[in-house]
Amino acid sequence: MVMMSGLAAYCSLSMTTTGTAPLSWNTRAPPARLAFQRRRRMSTITATVTCRRESAMTAPEKADVLRSLDGWAESNLLPLLKPVERAWQPHDLLPDSASPGFREAVDELRARAREIPDDYYVCLVGNMVTEEALPTYHAALNSFVGYDSPSSADAWARWSRGWTAEENRHGDLLNRYLYLCGRVDVRRVEQTIHHLINAGMRLASDKCPYRGFIYTAFQERATAVSHGNTARRAMALGDASLARICGAIASDEKRHEAAYTRVVDQLFALTPDAAVRALEYMMRERILMPAYYMFDGRDPDLFRHYAAVAQRLGVYTTADYADLVQFFVDRWGVADLGPGLTGEGRQAQDYVCRLPERVRRMDQLDARRRLQPQTRQVPFSWLFDRHVELLT
Repeated sequence: MVMMSGLAAYCSLSMTTTGTAPLSWNTRAPPARLAFQRRRRMSTITATVTCRRESAMTAPEKADVLRSLDGWAESNLLPLLKPVERAWQPHDLLPDSASPGFREAVDELRARAREIPDDYYVCLVGNMVTEEALPTYHAALNSFVGYDSPSSADAWARWSRGWTAEENRHGDLLNRYLYLCGRVDVRRVEQTIHHLINAGMRLASDKCPYRGFIYTAFQERATAVSHGNTARRAMALGDASLARICGAIASDEKRHEAAYTRVVDQLFALTPDAAVRALEYMMRERILMPAYYMFDGRDPDLFRHYAAVAQRLGVYTTADYADLVQFFVDRWGVADLGPGLTGEGRQAQDYVCRLPERVRRMDQLDARRRLQPQTRQVPFSWLFDRHVELLT
């Protein structure tokens, strides 16, 4: 999913771990919870302090632009949804519980799972937890255009419901696989999902639908990258069935990315100044992953640790983020925007066009640092407190 599933250590420039001392796992739960809540409050305060309007258009006016595209959405978004009869379901990719050979199939799944290292499961659980916070994402998506009636027949509402229905399969599929494989502490994972839905997400859109759709386009592409990389890694580790699971989700995310990218295409075509300034705003705020507030009840830095593992394994990296920014700058023709931009719009254009190279330079500095890596071990409650190596 998106928003952002997803994605993996789907974070941005801050996704690499810092050199802080390892967490003490003798710390009681209340201090950890307080530290987590403090970090959440501070990120919200930062977003409020840095907030600024990116154009003279108000959020309601931007919502009106999107509502005027209802007929366009009917022709350009809804065809990207697959009919239920043709869509894969989690049951198709897992052992058939009604089959006489169910136990043998599960035994084979568990045997393959035993050969996969713990760090891979950190990434897989993180992806699944992100996908399972779907209620938060559905509510956010409905807020972009202002349609939240479950019975509405307009194209935007039908897209929202159809997108949610397709995304719902992702968490179900990964959750059932992780339940069957026997490699993770399922109850602790379930608590993490519970905490994440309770915590919500930081979507620095300030009720601006342009920013919201830009965020969603980025998240869908990041999620596709993350699930695609977990699929390739599973295949390299010899588990073709797990590769199919991750690959099916990645394929969905690519279709969803195409939809949200098309929406932003239209915003750039109709209101380029407002669109490029919304893009600059989101880039300055950073595209934080929707699972940024994940918490297992013990580790207040759980997301950062998960992201650091994903970075080390190449599941989602700073280089991937730079590629994402470059892709959208090119796709939306940011460098070619000319007449019609205000002075602030031209400044936004310059900032966004320079950003991919800035991110790549940061990644190169990190790569030099990693030539002489320092590592530390962090226990993950998802893995029954087994330790996983992080780069620091």
